[in-house]
Amino acid sequence: MRSGNAFISVNPATEQVIAEYEPLSDARLREKIAASMQAFRAWSKVPVPERAQRLTTLKQRLEQDETEFAGLMTREMGKPIREARGEIRKCASLCAYYADRGSEFLAPERVTDNQARSSEVRFEPLGPVLAVMPWNFPFWQVLRFAVPGLLAGNTCLLKHATNVLGAGQCLEKLMLAAGFPEGVFLSLEAGHASLPLLLESPEVKAVTLTGSETAGRSIAELAGRNLKKCVLELGGSDPFIVLPDADLELAVSQAVESRTLNSGQSCIAAKRFLVDASLYDEFVERMTAQMQSLPTGDPSDEQTRVGPLARRDLRDGLQQQVQQTLQAGAVLTTGGQALDRPGWFYAPTVLKDVTPEMTAFREELFGPVAAVTRVSGVKEAIQLANLSSFGLGASLWTQDEALARTLIPQLEAGAVFVNKYTASDQSLPFGGVKNSGYGRELSRYGIREFVNIKSVWIN
Repeated sequence: MRSGNAFISVNPATEQVIAEYEPLSDARLREKIAASMQAFRAWSKVPVPERAQRLTTLKQRLEQDETEFAGLMTREMGKPIREARGEIRKCASLCAYYADRGSEFLAPERVTDNQARSSEVRFEPLGPVLAVMPWNFPFWQVLRFAVPGLLAGNTCLLKHATNVLGAGQCLEKLMLAAGFPEGVFLSLEAGHASLPLLLESPEVKAVTLTGSETAGRSIAELAGRNLKKCVLELGGSDPFIVLPDADLELAVSQAVESRTLNSGQSCIAAKRFLVDASLYDEFVERMTAQMQSLPTGDPSDEQTRVGPLARRDLRDGLQQQVQQTLQAGAVLTTGGQALDRPGWFYAPTVLKDVTPEMTAFREELFGPVAAVTRVSGVKEAIQLANLSSFGLGASLWTQDEALARTLIPQLEAGAVFVNKYTASDQSLPFGGVKNSGYGRELSRYGIREFVNIKSVWIN
């Protein structure tokens, strides 16, 4: 939100203003870029084991001040407090993972199947990398890029979402407290209008974005025009496929948990529930009952499962998508409206009899709304799962592992989980296909996205 030139941070549970931030001028942005480049010259020469030690300290700082960081998230974007604490713990685990494995991932690889006396592949840093990050996981989304990126020897320029600039400033202070040198991680109070300046700067070597499909197209265009490497993690409309032999009790409970994680505001969450006709009615009945029972309200309350949406426009847009779907013939079994109270709350909602031409099937629903579709057999389930412009994740629910293994290659997604809802894990690459973007984060693959993969031949 903006008021005049200032960015305004508003508590989505109370609609009260938290803070105002003045955007950086073009001159100040150029100074920040120069500082990042200067820091890179020294940071890139620090041995990897020493960089890893900073990550260990960062982990300890995250654990030490977990309550403070979680509370900031809850105030700025409405994340239920127990989920906010879980996010900080996940960030700490990420630091430990790369501190332990990073030297292995970045070690030169010898190559012996050529005519050189000696040859190898090296993984060397690029320079300052711009990170354009969203508000829904304000610590995790940033650190899952920054932790491997900093370990690789790059520096980071963070353009955080303008409703969570407090998190951005907090992360910059946290990096300094963990021993990272000045300029290695810089948070920029800047809006989308500043992106051309940032990406046109020759010092900025690459860009990563997590956000909407529209934002991804814009960043990809700017990056391409300026010949900058980019990684895009965009939207998702993940299928949740329930086959006839699924453990129904487990499938329903996991469906509800996935659909309401972060109050429904997660790219990788299940959104389209494709349920075999033999289980369909019971699945809908159980899911409806569980969605109705979810504690919804104050995100600072330990018992709350569903908090507010992060902004008023997001809640209003979700309501429009639900109404369009109902007008097209879907059936509402619970929810379907904003809550009559201060804050941007939306009732946990189940839409059944959703068909492929309806809005809830075609578009990403970023809120606690489940779209349930009846399918007749495995073939139709896979066909409808792939009938989407997105391809971030997918989950299969069956007790037949052999069948699952035959279906996994048929699903157009960056990740397939069997008998578990899709999630990101530090040990596995994360990213999508189709309009969900390209490139990968996390694991050994993520740390190698923003390095110079250098071939060396010695005679």
